[in-house]
Amino acid sequence: MKKNLIKKIQNSIFANSLFERGAKIILGVSGGPDSTLLLDVFSKLQKKYALELSIAHVNYHLRGYDSERDERFVEKLAEKYGLSLDILDARIKEQDKSEEKLRDVRYVFFEELRKENKFDLIAVAHNCDDQAETVLMRLIRGTGLNGLSAMQARNGKIIRPLLEIPRKEIITYLKTNNLSYRIDKTNKQSIYLRNKIRNKLIPYLEKNYNPNLKQVLAKSAKTFGEDSAVIEGLTKKAWLENKTLSVKKILALPVAIQKRILQKALAQLRPSDTHENFTQSEEILKALRSTKNKNQTVKCAGLKMTRYGDKIILE
Repeated sequence: MKKNLIKKIQNSIFANSLFERGAKIILGVSGGPDSTLLLDVFSKLQKKYALELSIAHVNYHLRGYDSERDERFVEKLAEKYGLSLDILDARIKEQDKSEEKLRDVRYVFFEELRKENKFDLIAVAHNCDDQAETVLMRLIRGTGLNGLSAMQARNGKIIRPLLEIPRKEIITYLKTNNLSYRIDKTNKQSIYLRNKIRNKLIPYLEKNYNPNLKQVLAKSAKTFGEDSAVIEGLTKKAWLENKTLSVKKILALPVAIQKRILQKALAQLRPSDTHENFTQSEEILKALRSTKNKNQTVKCAGLKMTRYGDKIILE
């Protein structure tokens, strides 16, 4: 099991060109099973690939004493593996503890560390189960092909070496090798949408429709990502030729590219709000297709779109 799992991860690293020999990589470690495995596997690959490794941990102080125990556990892991450790003491307010905001705090911290220490990449421990949950969550909320692509094995400076590994294989590896890890008890509480999907929806679908649902969804996400990359290439070309947002030029393009051009324009105003950008690109297109009036104003969720003849202004 030990060799098989490590080999599977190595194959994924190679297939997705995640890093080169001699890379300097920050490992995001929470102390949970996924990141504990990530740390153990990379420590075993360190010599083979001449890697320079460092650990980063975020303490959000959201779970009282358990958060402090998580931090101490990661400190012991750093000592065990002989790696440097940076900890962000993030005092998160109750109203700011959404999954999206916690993720933003985490990734900003990781990127600041990467730049400050002149590292190449940041490795995070998302696995096959996480990918399946993300696909379903985005499908339920409403999204396009890009959203269904979910997480990529490599996205800029972020790499996800475990994205093809099911959680059950991770747990088996840890137990087989007597590796302890921390459990976040809130994962069992079906409060947030992701937890509801993990604890209720996926088990129901696996039992009644497809026992291999998580693997199927993860593979589908990869296919969606490959298809999306082709459309994205065409969109970039069209965007470079149409940054003035001419209505005539936009409407002459295929619908899939129309939407993506508008999403790119919206992303300049709201870089992190991809869900709202997707929804509002649809609303803007409806207005552009309307022949009622060439001068129009659309207001939606803090966005104002004004059309003056053939030009679009977003603010």
